[in-house]
Amino acid sequence: MPSLHDTRHYHLHHPIDLMTEFTICESLGHPRSPYLPALAMERTYGAVLGDRLREKGLLRQGCRLCEIGGGYGSLMRGLVEAHGDLVERVVMVDLSRALLGRQQRALNPWIDRVRFVLGDALEVLPAISGVDLFLINEMIGDLPVWTDFHPRGLPPEAAALIERYRLAIPEDGLFHFNIGAIRLVEAVCLKNIPAFISEHASDPIIPREMPFLVKGLATGGWPREIRLTAHSEYTIRFSHLEQVARALGRKVETGSLLEFIGYTNVEKARFIFNARACATDEQALVFEFLDHVREYRWLIIS
Repeated sequence: MPSLHDTRHYHLHHPIDLMTEFTICESLGHPRSPYLPALAMERTYGAVLGDRLREKGLLRQGCRLCEIGGGYGSLMRGLVEAHGDLVERVVMVDLSRALLGRQQRALNPWIDRVRFVLGDALEVLPAISGVDLFLINEMIGDLPVWTDFHPRGLPPEAAALIERYRLAIPEDGLFHFNIGAIRLVEAVCLKNIPAFISEHASDPIIPREMPFLVKGLATGGWPREIRLTAHSEYTIRFSHLEQVARALGRKVETGSLLEFIGYTNVEKARFIFNARACATDEQALVFEFLDHVREYRWLIIS
């Protein structure tokens, strides 16, 4: 029987420790992170994201940003530290009161430019105004997911979305459906505001220069459960998100997050990943990072 997996109770009522799960944002979130020198990177994830958004013309003078599900505030802190001259105002939206508190502490140096909103993204987003760019980083895997679907037994809400956007689904067998992620993309598109999204993908894109990263990777294309402390997340079928955005008249760009952040040491990555060579702390850090980031995609809706 299909059921709706929902993490709202967890985020509302449980103590949340992001250090019990591996996130790209936190791994590269602090200038003193050991991952940065291991990967030969000099800038935090937030700073690099700002670089890329600036190159694409999405981060510009007087920009007003809204981050949905900002975790510990590391991404926004790094972005504003590096590109604060461009940022006029920031809105941080989160379902967790505890995480909003962490974000307030992280962004305290810029507190006069930041507003914090406690609420469910799917409920709050339609009311947000005066924003130039949404940042939705490593959070859509937490949104509601219909699990154990059968193509001939779809709940009406899911069936309507699948028909409206002509989304591909399996012909037979059980599968999971990212209904919350699709609803969020719908809401973003209807606001007619650009958005950057990143998350674990069920249909990952492997960098052309690093085909060895596909080894042992789940590439079946359909969302899978990721079991974490006291809750689960689900990988995202990005092709569905692209299709929804295009159907609503928006342009999309997507790709590998590893390429997006600019990691290019192919030979080092090949040796460590193929040999599982972790003789040093640096090699262990590189292997752990590659093993996670290879499954991530980015999506820009404009």
